[in-house]
Amino acid sequence: MMSSRGPNRWAVILAGGDGLRLRSLTRDITGDDRPKQFCPVLGGGTLLEETCRRAALAVPPSRTVVVVTRSHEPFYAPLLGSLGTGPSVIQPANRGTAAGILYPLFRLAALAPTASVVILPSDHHFSDDTRFMAHVSAAFDTVETRLPHVLLLGITPDTHESEYGWIEPGDLLPGPCPMYQVRRFWEKPDPALAEVLRERGCFWNSFVMVGRVPALLGLIRSAVPDLWEAFAGMAPVIGTEGEAAAIQALYARLESTDFSHEILSVRTRFLGLLPVSGVVWSDLGNPERVLMTRRRMEQTPTARELPA
Repeated sequence: MMSSRGPNRWAVILAGGDGLRLRSLTRDITGDDRPKQFCPVLGGGTLLEETCRRAALAVPPSRTVVVVTRSHEPFYAPLLGSLGTGPSVIQPANRGTAAGILYPLFRLAALAPTASVVILPSDHHFSDDTRFMAHVSAAFDTVETRLPHVLLLGITPDTHESEYGWIEPGDLLPGPCPMYQVRRFWEKPDPALAEVLRERGCFWNSFVMVGRVPALLGLIRSAVPDLWEAFAGMAPVIGTEGEAAAIQALYARLESTDFSHEILSVRTRFLGLLPVSGVVWSDLGNPERVLMTRRRMEQTPTARELPA
């Protein structure tokens, strides 16, 4: 499935969250307080392992960067050694999704400054990984050859879900497949508004995004320049023996910053939307959603049971 342009493609998997909303369920499964990404909440492998397998459909594991948080080391250390992924990014603390994305981007800027990158949360489920990652590959093709935007993958909704973020599409963008400018975001609308948004042709925000390293860094710099400058000051020591001490000092003074609220929602003109259809998606944000996803998986025939 990987394109001939693959050598300049990378994946960043976000696995640094604390998973507090799912703690009651993960504690029942494992008997400890590990975050959900290190837990087999759907049976089989952990969510992190499932995400790495999904990423490998479009990006080689050696160019997949997993972002973790130091306090979770007892849970991620046994996994990372067996996943075959590239060098991990270990945050001294969890300072929100903006820092969790910006730190690996500065690493990549030093290692592969013209690379294109897919950002993948580690706590999602897709009914068809191959179909979904085919959309990711199409997004890679687009940002590498046609569009300077950062592309968000929007899921075609099948319910009036009020606990998800929604993306309202704007004007159609040029390209071989339907893509749109992002008009605005709607964060967790009430059920009545969610019904209106679905009828209006809006999409769920999967928080999966694809862009070139310069485009992603430019997006962040324009929205939160202070955060960007803080990491830019550390850039000269990335890859040296001084990186660990520098990143420790930086995170000690950082406040938590949310990528969706403080970057995406205020810089829509830099964003494109690539619709995803034919895929059932869940962000596994609460125990009820996990149980609903399990029921769906049990009702879905396996590949062996499907007709040829």
